[in-house]
Amino acid sequence: MNFITQFDYSILDFIYQNIRCDFLDPIMAGLSYMAYNGIGLIVIAVALIIPRKTRVWGCMALCAIILGFICGDLIIKNLVCRVRPYDDYQSFHDAVMPFTLNAGKETSYSFPSGHSNCAFASATVYFKANKKIGTVALVIAALIAFSRLYNYVHFLTDVIVGSALGIISAIVVIGLFDKFNVEQKILKPVQ
Repeated sequence: MNFITQFDYSILDFIYQNIRCDFLDPIMAGLSYMAYNGIGLIVIAVALIIPRKTRVWGCMALCAIILGFICGDLIIKNLVCRVRPYDDYQSFHDAVMPFTLNAGKETSYSFPSGHSNCAFASATVYFKANKKIGTVALVIAALIAFSRLYNYVHFLTDVIVGSALGIISAIVVIGLFDKFNVEQKILKPVQ
């Protein structure tokens, strides 16, 4: 476990020493806030439910976000109880953190990343529905995941597992929608 922690901190320290800058700070904060508690991504999914043409996308994205949240935030986070990098910084580096957090402190555990989970859950659904829009959504999801490292609120392993969990949640939801023909039920005219 110590090897993983060393590896995770080496990535965060590399980002801090070589990438972090005044220009990127507001961009990375904005990306993190976009997925804060999943609200921005949930709003997009709900907005997609309104037009008939994108209703199924929105429903699937919302279901994938909820499934990822249940598995990641409610179950895994509370089983693993991994502290955030900024909370463990002093014990690992034997020094006080040399910078102020860009996006503020979080109150939940670190593993897995809920932001990455939510972003990749919705982006995977959008990619399945429309490759062009989905590609843009996947790039944004990757940037959101990177912002969590940049802002020193997650370790790389948190982000990787959160992203994978989001993708898996989306695949499960897409499979269930196909298996139970949910699309036809959603689009069926009300009588």
